[in-house]
Amino acid sequence: MTASLSHGFVLTQRGGGMGGLFTHEPFIKHSTQDLVQINIPLRTVALHSQQSPSPGSHISMGPSILHATVGLLFLLHSASAQVRGDSLATCNMNDGFGKYCPTTCGVADYLFRYLPAISRDLESMEKDLELIANLTTDAEEKVVYMKDSTTAAQKSQSEGYIKKSVNMLDDVLRFEKTIFAQEQQILELQNVLSSNQRKMVELDKLSSQLKQKCQEPCKDSVDIQTTTGTDCQDIANKGATTSGLYYVRPAAATEQFLVYCEIDEYRRGFTVIQRRRDGSVDFNKNWNQYKNGFGHLSPDDTTEFWLGNEKIHWLTAVSTFSPIPTVLRIELVDWEGNKRYADYNMFVLSPEIDMFRLTYGYYMGGDAGDAFGGFDFGEDPSDKFYTMHNGQQFSTSDKDNDKYDGNCALQDGSGWWMNRCHAAHLNGKYYQGGTYTAKDAGFDNGIIWVTWHNRFYSLKETTMKLIPMTRIAAG
Repeated sequence: MTASLSHGFVLTQRGGGMGGLFTHEPFIKHSTQDLVQINIPLRTVALHSQQSPSPGSHISMGPSILHATVGLLFLLHSASAQVRGDSLATCNMNDGFGKYCPTTCGVADYLFRYLPAISRDLESMEKDLELIANLTTDAEEKVVYMKDSTTAAQKSQSEGYIKKSVNMLDDVLRFEKTIFAQEQQILELQNVLSSNQRKMVELDKLSSQLKQKCQEPCKDSVDIQTTTGTDCQDIANKGATTSGLYYVRPAAATEQFLVYCEIDEYRRGFTVIQRRRDGSVDFNKNWNQYKNGFGHLSPDDTTEFWLGNEKIHWLTAVSTFSPIPTVLRIELVDWEGNKRYADYNMFVLSPEIDMFRLTYGYYMGGDAGDAFGGFDFGEDPSDKFYTMHNGQQFSTSDKDNDKYDGNCALQDGSGWWMNRCHAAHLNGKYYQGGTYTAKDAGFDNGIIWVTWHNRFYSLKETTMKLIPMTRIAAG
């Protein structure tokens, strides 16, 4: 930028902005013949505030400030300007230069006239710079505040995020445990499914076999003998020699029913009313089940059963058609394979109206001892009286007919001719190996015959069977 001044010197700016270079090139005629140029050395002015303006901000300087700066620079430099050739410090005006060629004195006067204005401009500029510095300081403080606020916010958010992260990790662990448990359940269900699939395959095979059988003519697979009679001795008297299943109809019975007849080499026919073999049948039954009978009758006599109190009543009822008394034989086997027996003559079981009461005439003998007659356990003088079975009504868990304040059948888990409670108990719980303790059971609830083994020894096998008194001694 070049600006012409009215006093004849030229102001030239090199560069741009406030940091540009200003040169002053005044010229003076030294004489009418020669032109002597007075060179003023180059001066630079750099205006710096204590703080640089922020990006995007602008500082506007008017023409007065620019002129004042240039004049000040020229004034400061005038002391170092070349003196006149005559080495005189005085200023002599020379009209020969004319108004367009100012002398040194003219230049000085010019500058002195502008000095007050320049001072004011400098003071104004100084105030502007101070204001800018204050604004810059405020801006810096705001920047620091914003940084601190940002740091605090970040820290606060970080703590929140940490808590959220911890909660999320807890949730993940909990979900992992849940997934693991569910996987275990799925595995178990898969195992159950596999097992069921195997069972279904087996059932399909069984179904196919049954279909094949159904295509064949149906026939009774149980071999039932054709001879019938009032009891098994009657059947043996009619010539039967084979033990097995037969239909009988006692004189007091309203219908025939199936029994197992044990026919020996002496043609004695025993009607079996109870069999214990291996514990395959649970004898903890209710009143009706004991009345009608339960278990399984088999031709080969390998199963367990109770014939039924009503059938036993019909078989033992004494009438004009059956005047011969009946003998009850009890056969016992222990876990060492030893065998014992006991016989009771004139054995009778009353009808249901009398709760199937057991009575017998006397103990005929046998090496097992008379447990039906009671036993003295040495605990009380009345032990034998309260453990005898002759004359006792039948009791089950749901029909208590015993002499005990409690329910013996319920405690012992069976049906039997309970007194208070027993010395013989052939329908008791089946204990593998035979021995048990009161601590195990709470009561002497095994298969007991105390005149042979003590009440905490449960027998392995028992049989109760009937035969007319006239045939018991035949063997």
